[in-house]
Amino acid sequence: MRSSAAAVLRGASAPARRCARCHASTALTARFTTTTRDAAPLVQTPRSMNQRIAAAVPSASHRQRFSQQTPRRADTSDQPPPAAPSTHYDLFPSTLPLGPPPQGRFPIDTRALRREFLQLQARAHPDMHPPGAAKARAEGLSALINEAYKTLANPLLRAQYLLSLRGVDVANDERLKVDEPALLMVVLEAREEIEDAAREEDLAGLREQNEDRIAKGEEALERAFRDDDVEAAKKEAVRMRYWVNIRESLDNWEPGKPIVLEH
Repeated sequence: MRSSAAAVLRGASAPARRCARCHASTALTARFTTTTRDAAPLVQTPRSMNQRIAAAVPSASHRQRFSQQTPRRADTSDQPPPAAPSTHYDLFPSTLPLGPPPQGRFPIDTRALRREFLQLQARAHPDMHPPGAAKARAEGLSALINEAYKTLANPLLRAQYLLSLRGVDVANDERLKVDEPALLMVVLEAREEIEDAAREEDLAGLREQNEDRIAKGEEALERAFRDDDVEAAKKEAVRMRYWVNIRESLDNWEPGKPIVLEH
C-alpha cells in the first residue's frame, strides 16, 4: 500500500512540476510580450529593413527640391578677391552714390561717411574671417577702407587726391604756393591769436571763422572740378592747406604749446 501510494505520488509530482515550469515560462513570455509590444523588432527581415531605409532616405525629387530651396554655402577661401575699386569714392556707395566730381559734389557729409565707414570695417575686419586667403584679402580691404576714409574726410586730402587723379601732385610740389599777401596776413593773425589764448573758449570765434573759410573753399573746389578747371582747383587746394592747418592747430591747442602753421 505504501509503495502504491508512493508510486501514485511520484507519478503525480512530475506533471505538476512540469505544469509549474510551463506556467512560469508562459507568464514570463506574456510579460516580455507586453513590455515589448510597441517596440521595433530586434531582428528585421531584409524586406522590412529595405522599407525603413527607403523611408529614411529622401527621394531624388525631394533632394532636388531641397537643394533648390537651401543653397549650399559658398566656400570663400578659394574664391578670387574682388576687383579693386576705381576710386576711393567707390567704397562708399551709400554716402557717395554719384562718385567723384564732376558727377558728384566735392563737399561731403562727413557724419554719414563715418557711419558707412564703421559698417564697412565691421564686415571687412580681419578677425571676422578665417585664417588663410580670406583673412589676407580682408586685411588688404580693411587697410584700403581706412586710407579712403581718411582721405575723403579731410577736405585738403580730398582735393589733393582728386588732383592726383588728374596727374597733379599738389602735396609735394613746392612750386604751388599762394602769392596772396592778404591770405598770409590772415594766417599770421590766426597764429598769434592761438598762441595768446588762455582758454580754449577764447578760440571759439576763430574756429567759427575758419570753418566758414573751409566751407567756402569746398564750394570753390566743387566749381573748379565741375568745370574741369585744373588751375583753379590747384590754387584753391593750396589755400585749403592753410585753413586745414589752422583747424588742426585749434583742435590740438594746449596752453603754452607752440603753434606751427605751414605756409
